[in-house]
Amino acid sequence: MWIPTEHEKYGVVIASFRGTVPYGLSLEIGDTVQILEKCDGWYRGFALKNPNIKGIFPSSYVHLKNACVKNKGQFEMVIPTEDSVITEMTSTLRDWGTMWKQLYVRNEGDLFHRLWHIMNEILDLRRQVLVGHLTHDRMKDVKRHITARLDWGNEQLGLDLVPRKEYAMVDPEDISITELYRLMEHRHRKKDTPVQASSHHLFVQMKSLMCSNLGEELEVIFSLFDSKENRPISERFFLRLNRNGLPKAPDKPERHCSLFVDLGSSELRKDVYITVHIIRIGRMGAGEKKNACSVQYRRPFGCAVLSIADLLTGETKDDLILKVYMCNTESEWYQIHENIIKKLNARYNLTGSNAGLAVSLQLLHGDIEQIRREYSSVFSHGVSITRKLGFSNIIMPGEMRNDLYITIERGEFEKGGKSVARNVEVTMFIVDSSGQTLKDFISFGSGEPPASEYHSFVLYHNNSPRWSELLKLPIPVDKFRGAHIRFEFRHCSTKEKGEKKLFGFSFVPLMQEDGRTLPDGTHELIVHKCEENTNLQDTTRYLKLPFSKGIFLGNNNQAMKATKESFCITSFLCSTKLTQNGDMLDLLKWRTHPDKITGCLSKLKEIDGSEIVKFLQDTLDTLFGILDENSQKYGSKVFDSLVHIINLLQDSKFHHFKPVMDTYIESHFAGALAYRDLIKVLKWYVDRITEAERQEHIQEVLKAQEYIFKYIVQSRRLFSLATGGQNEEEFRCCIQELLMSVRFFLSQESKGSGALSQSQAVFLSSFPAVYSELLKLFDVREVANLVQDTLGSLPTILHVDDSLQAIKLQCIGKTVESQLYTNPDSRYILLPVVLHHLHIHLQEQKDLIMCARILSNVFCLIKKNSSEKSVLEEIDVIVASLLDILLRTILEITSRPQPSSSAMRFQFQDVTGEFVACLLSLLRQMTDRHYQQLLDSFNTKEELRDFLLQIFTVFRILIRPEMFPKDWTVMRLVANNVIITTVLYLSDALRKNFLNENFDYKIWDSYFYLAVIFINQLCLQLEMFTPSKKKKVLEKYGDMRVTMGCEIFSMWQNLGEHKLHFIPALIGPFLEVTLIPQPDLRNVMIPIFHDMMDWEQRRSGNFKQVEAKLIDKLDSLMSEGKGDETYRELFNSIIPLFGPYPSLLKKIERETWRESGVSLIATVTRLMERLLDYRDCMKMGEVDGKKIGCTVSLLNFYKTELNKEEMYIRYIHKLYDLHLKAQNFTEAAYTLLLYDELLEWSDRPLREFLTYPMQTEWQRKEHLHLTIIQNFDRGKCWENGIILCRKIAEQYESYYDYRNLSKMRMMEASLYDKIMDQQRLEPEFFRVGFYGKKFPFFLRNKEFVCRGHDYERLEAFQQRMLNEFPHAIAMQHANQPDETIFQAEAQYLQIYAVTPIPESQEVLQREGVPDNIKSFYKVNHIWKFRYDRPFHKGTKDKENEFKSLWVERTSLYLVQSLPGISRWFEVEKREVVEMSPLENAIEVLENKNQQLKTLISQCQTRQMQNINPLTMCLNGVIDAAVNGGVSRYQEAFFVKEYILSHPEDGEKIARLRELMLEQAQILEFGLAVHEKFVPQDMRPLHKKLVDQFFVMKSSLGIQEFSACMQASPVHFPNGSPRVCRNSAPASVSPDGTRVIPRRSPLSYPAVNRYSSSSLSSQASAEVSNITGQSESSDEVFNMQPSPSTSSLSSTHSASPNVTSSAPSSARASPLLSDKHKHSRENSCLSPRDRPCSAIYPTPVEPSQRMLFNHIGDGALPRSDPNLSAPEKAVNPTPSSWSLDSGKEAKNMSDSGKLISPPVPPRPTQTASPARHTTSVSPSPAGRSPLKGSVQSFTPSPVEYHSPGLISNSPVLSGSYSSGISSLSRCSTSETSGFENQVNEQSVPLPVPVPVPMPVPVPSYGGEEPVRKESKTPPPYSVYERTLRRPVPLPHSLSIPVTPEPPALPPKPLAARSSHLENGARRTDPGPRPRPLPRKVSQL
Repeated sequence: MWIPTEHEKYGVVIASFRGTVPYGLSLEIGDTVQILEKCDGWYRGFALKNPNIKGIFPSSYVHLKNACVKNKGQFEMVIPTEDSVITEMTSTLRDWGTMWKQLYVRNEGDLFHRLWHIMNEILDLRRQVLVGHLTHDRMKDVKRHITARLDWGNEQLGLDLVPRKEYAMVDPEDISITELYRLMEHRHRKKDTPVQASSHHLFVQMKSLMCSNLGEELEVIFSLFDSKENRPISERFFLRLNRNGLPKAPDKPERHCSLFVDLGSSELRKDVYITVHIIRIGRMGAGEKKNACSVQYRRPFGCAVLSIADLLTGETKDDLILKVYMCNTESEWYQIHENIIKKLNARYNLTGSNAGLAVSLQLLHGDIEQIRREYSSVFSHGVSITRKLGFSNIIMPGEMRNDLYITIERGEFEKGGKSVARNVEVTMFIVDSSGQTLKDFISFGSGEPPASEYHSFVLYHNNSPRWSELLKLPIPVDKFRGAHIRFEFRHCSTKEKGEKKLFGFSFVPLMQEDGRTLPDGTHELIVHKCEENTNLQDTTRYLKLPFSKGIFLGNNNQAMKATKESFCITSFLCSTKLTQNGDMLDLLKWRTHPDKITGCLSKLKEIDGSEIVKFLQDTLDTLFGILDENSQKYGSKVFDSLVHIINLLQDSKFHHFKPVMDTYIESHFAGALAYRDLIKVLKWYVDRITEAERQEHIQEVLKAQEYIFKYIVQSRRLFSLATGGQNEEEFRCCIQELLMSVRFFLSQESKGSGALSQSQAVFLSSFPAVYSELLKLFDVREVANLVQDTLGSLPTILHVDDSLQAIKLQCIGKTVESQLYTNPDSRYILLPVVLHHLHIHLQEQKDLIMCARILSNVFCLIKKNSSEKSVLEEIDVIVASLLDILLRTILEITSRPQPSSSAMRFQFQDVTGEFVACLLSLLRQMTDRHYQQLLDSFNTKEELRDFLLQIFTVFRILIRPEMFPKDWTVMRLVANNVIITTVLYLSDALRKNFLNENFDYKIWDSYFYLAVIFINQLCLQLEMFTPSKKKKVLEKYGDMRVTMGCEIFSMWQNLGEHKLHFIPALIGPFLEVTLIPQPDLRNVMIPIFHDMMDWEQRRSGNFKQVEAKLIDKLDSLMSEGKGDETYRELFNSIIPLFGPYPSLLKKIERETWRESGVSLIATVTRLMERLLDYRDCMKMGEVDGKKIGCTVSLLNFYKTELNKEEMYIRYIHKLYDLHLKAQNFTEAAYTLLLYDELLEWSDRPLREFLTYPMQTEWQRKEHLHLTIIQNFDRGKCWENGIILCRKIAEQYESYYDYRNLSKMRMMEASLYDKIMDQQRLEPEFFRVGFYGKKFPFFLRNKEFVCRGHDYERLEAFQQRMLNEFPHAIAMQHANQPDETIFQAEAQYLQIYAVTPIPESQEVLQREGVPDNIKSFYKVNHIWKFRYDRPFHKGTKDKENEFKSLWVERTSLYLVQSLPGISRWFEVEKREVVEMSPLENAIEVLENKNQQLKTLISQCQTRQMQNINPLTMCLNGVIDAAVNGGVSRYQEAFFVKEYILSHPEDGEKIARLRELMLEQAQILEFGLAVHEKFVPQDMRPLHKKLVDQFFVMKSSLGIQEFSACMQASPVHFPNGSPRVCRNSAPASVSPDGTRVIPRRSPLSYPAVNRYSSSSLSSQASAEVSNITGQSESSDEVFNMQPSPSTSSLSSTHSASPNVTSSAPSSARASPLLSDKHKHSRENSCLSPRDRPCSAIYPTPVEPSQRMLFNHIGDGALPRSDPNLSAPEKAVNPTPSSWSLDSGKEAKNMSDSGKLISPPVPPRPTQTASPARHTTSVSPSPAGRSPLKGSVQSFTPSPVEYHSPGLISNSPVLSGSYSSGISSLSRCSTSETSGFENQVNEQSVPLPVPVPVPMPVPVPSYGGEEPVRKESKTPPPYSVYERTLRRPVPLPHSLSIPVTPEPPALPPKPLAARSSHLENGARRTDPGPRPRPLPRKVSQL
């Protein structure tokens, strides 16, 4: 059975367990588990990473670890009993592991690898700690390394700073908050500001000397040289190189590596240099023959120099090559390094061999022990140490040195009878007192063992040589006395023998007879001449001689002879045992000269400090010996000397000798009677303070009082030991009297001079150091009382010297830090004094840093949960004295501006942090009793109110993010725990004292505000923490947010009717709280909203305020990242909240105001949907369609549903920025227009808003216009820019601002130029369906049409969409999805290409309009798109598939035209129409005819570079026709059965026949053109085509054209050399009496966009297949949006970069009139044989032309002088190719459009009713071109008219009388009465024909003349059209009513109608008024 475990509680999984057994717990290797029960080799428990899941696992899979159990039982906690560093390492590495993998995912490779190395290091160190075989010191070292690495990793990963004490983590509960703050601060400072090392070391490694012709051994000497002081500052590093320039002892690194140690920070500057002198060992002359001389000399070779500043970058300078220079004259060798440093180029040059010295240099920082640890490899291999000259900056006690430095400076020698100067070599020996040469005491430098003799280098022929060679003589002290140095001078011959001849010597003794050593400085020695063979071994022979000039022994005249020659050396002694000072020696030997004692004591102050500290113990013994000898006589002198020595040790140089003095006092001091004299003299000095004028000496005495008291106390203890405690009372009295004197002197105020206050300051500075000494003799309470009395005697008057005030505070601070204060008894005595002084300073806001430190120390001693009585009493005292002033201080310092300098800012933060820590410490120590006493202490409610307001404000400050550094989570959690505890105490006082009649809004508001920001703190959002961190926080503190939330709810319920004061102010803050994803907190807070709505409803009958505030706040909060999907559901759901509170919706439904309440909830929910989508989209990196679509959705929601103007404008600009980022310049312009239309041209001032400055409305609108024009220009939407240019030009003109008007006109002109000159790409359009619940709300189950990017085809677009939605599945069919797809928990994308259908065909069908212009109208302002799907209906005829081939045509209508404010818009309506096989055939032929016409026209006008497209097209059509293409149509539709079974299709059959004949005519003309341009190599193909064409004609049954049709009605837009443009046949029936009805453009709106460059054989084949070539028509039409445009995988899309496309609407041709049927002859001739008249129509009489002139001229811009007006007015074919009028221009100006005067209408035929339509769509009404024959037009009942537009347009102003009207809209089934009239009353029209000359326009009386300048550019759409509501016309783009607009060149026009409406909307006859633009209030 399962038994609860006793000891097996905690373990680590050592093998993964899958948990496949019943109740098995799945475990991964490394998991830690807590064990609950055991049974037969199995454990039951849980993994600590997921404690909620419990299960069983094998015991063998777990390694048990020792652990202790807390709270045994159900909620027990197991804590492993291991080293806390190990625990921390384990948990930290687990956290890092997860984050480390994320670094790899985020591609942060550098940190990833660094962290990996650190983790491996930590694991290695962890193993070392776990093994447990480390020594104590090594363990400390390992832990230090571990914690350093843990801190580094935490910092790099942005984790929390861990407070540590001696490498172990600290539990904040176990220490005071002030101590916690200090630990955090210490670690933070350590991390932020690395401590600058005061000591530095230079590592030098010699590699080699690179030289071409060495051949001799070398000596290389490194040293450091201070060019500022012109002296070396280090010893020398000396090494020898072999003949190859490499170190002679490569196996001994200490011989070629050295460390120059103990460089101070002052030495790391530019003027300190590393100098390298190189000496060669060899012949005298470098060029001498090898056998010339066998003797080796030291000769100068070269010198190199490097500034130490070059090494300060901290990088190792490996293989640095130093240039080696040589002086021009050898005599200057001694100063060559100085010349190089000073760059005196004339005195040196590069060595002849151009040598280079390869060295490695590195600067190391830190003390030498640290360097030994960190660079252990350097020391383990061996390195020589090169010291500084003399003592280091800090002299350490116990340092033993006895070094004499000798510099061989220079010599002056005579020629000695020679004709040339000598080659002098100096040899040096050290000789002891017995005359023996001392061996191995001459050091040339570190790196080389000491030698017994020294040979100088030789300067060639120089009697005044200068060497400047430094040598160190480390002679032991015992051999110093009696020793001397002998210098021997030899002449080095350059003859063959190479002998060295001795010619003189000098010597110098090292110590004088009185015991003083050779003094430092330069010594000029006498050169004693001698013979070559003189024996100098007998030292007695010369020691009696004088050695230095000016010093003669006796009357020896020998010295006088040698005065002409001299030799100079410089000596410098560095010894801790020998002295050069005679006064020092006299003092130490005072017993031999008792009469000199007074003088010696007086001279002590003049002796150098280093001499005194060298003999410190001897000196002190001497002083106390003299005191014992005669205290009366010497007492004062000895005291002064002692004071001098004590103060000497305060110097930083000798600071380390304090322990030496302490040791002396403890162990060596023996003056048992000295205390009496010391107290006596000290009291004498203190008594004289107030009277003495000069206080300097007295201040020296006071400064030394610590050690004086140490001597007094030690002396008294020795006396007591010796006498058994005699005279104890006397001693106490003496001390009391001394302190009485002190108190008297402290209480005195400084009058006039500040000397007294300075003395007081000096005393106070050193007084606290005395406490520990007094405690050795007195009881704690006694000492505490003495100190209290002394400190209490300080003057408290505030106007005393500021510096003294600061010193007083420092004294208090040292008292608190002293051992005396740690005792509770003494603390209770001293605390009142401390608090008194603190209170005074805090009140004055002075010395805050010191106050903070003192307070911190006070609280550090009071541990948490100390319930001792003494502690509680202390807290009482502190609360009463300091709480109020502490709060005020924090408020004061946090309200000050932060200092600008970083150092001051750190200090400022430190002070604030320390005060905060003190306040938190105090509050944490306060118990219920303390709080109760505090609240009872307030006499009035006003005082309590002020206190509460103050503490709430301080708490708000403490919660600020900047209060503590961001990684101080531990500190923040502690602070929050204290705050919430305090708030819970104080909220009770709030309820009791400030409710009902005492209600105080300010204090309650402050409370709620504090509670809200408390809950919203980042450090309390546990959801963001790692699981382990979250678990720790919950275990220690719980979720403090929920606690505070419950408190808010409780306090809110207590408010009662006072709640109204906080509505709507608290809605935003409370909403912010509910957005936190904590279910309990949300459940508590959401009911408050119901309460607010209820109270607001009671007060004002609605809750508009609540609604407005909710919506405003939701936007700002959710955009900050708050809120989630769960919150939206919670707000809108019926889930019960908590306790008796049902869901928010349920509560609202019970209320009387439920309708408005539920509506509000629905609105808020919808807004949240959009905001959540917006936020999720904005998280993406790149700008994509999703971001833009989401912003558009939100923008529209604010405008339409919420009417939030300011938010609407903000999102306009967010959308604008997104477009700019994505380079959607056209969309950016349309977006900015939304804001522009809200503004007017007025002078109303607008406030600063977003990026706009304060300016007038006019200025802002102007700025917007210019920005929009710029974006239209960048987006190549120049037509739209032109309209805005005109608009702003009108404004400039009205203000007579001609300068800007000129610029605007030029800009407008440049836009026209760009239209004509620059190429524009035609984008593809794609329909995208987003199906499934996983899409964002604004996309879910909706379909959109998207405008593709430049050059983007279907495949690229599809890939882009799949990249934007990586989880989406692409649907492979174009059918509408079913409900299962809509409801699927997935994402489905359905994408296919669609064809744009321009709403106005006017410009596209107009003749002579360049393709550059047409291309714009094909793809801009498009509402409607089309997609075709072929299918077979009925039985499929295998012989002729065209019989059953139907086409399903889907038309998509958008909510807004493209382009617009987005690249995609939602589909508002779908229409599905089925086209019969006959209609399909008609459309195919129309498209092919149109394509042929376009190609022929392009070929004629030479727009085509290559004739191949025309060739292929002709070949495709003719070949298909011959092989059964068009004949298939004949077989299908011209047979008797079909005609009988489809009587309603009679007209269509006739139309098909007409098109087939037209095609034959076009082909004939095309072949004629082709023959003209065909290249020679393609002539055979052309002949073949001509032959096939005759076969085709015969197959169609065409023998003579004249028999069946008029003279050629085929005309081409751009004409030919023989024909006038724009001529076309009249649209009359064969009998001449009836206009043939034709289908509306809506019936067959085929848009077949072929371009000249994309008409490949593929396209031709496609069309030929459609016309009958293909075996299976299903294959041809599979997935085709239209018979010839792109599909899901379109390969036939026209290239968008060609702008010469054919007009993209269905075309038709009327039947030819009888007149033309019979007027042709020779119609069957080949094109080249046929006369011109056979192809082109003949002109008609002028009289026939004149009738139509005035109508046509007023209707169209007469771009061609050869074009007659009737041709324009009457011609029903808008272009010469199109025999169909196309869609009429809609001349409407509703509020959503921006239009210009339209092109006059043309006659249009009625639509065919034979169409199966899914939804009603409009068709154009008929129009008549003749004024005389048709009654005046009346406005259509379904037409919108804009009076503003009519009056603006001169063309339309007289339109009723001149017979010109806007088009009417009517449905397919309904034809307006006017259309019927046209059909019935039409009269035969004379056929207009081209004339060669322009015809003047006659003016008819009574009719308004037509003005060309009224033409305006085409309009464009700005706003979406929608079924629900009208959208106002952008004010900025509406065209004002102007009686006389300025003259402008004529413009083509493409007027756009309003969007398609529902039936009711369409039949509404009333004109829709344009809403006035809403004003933006000051925005």
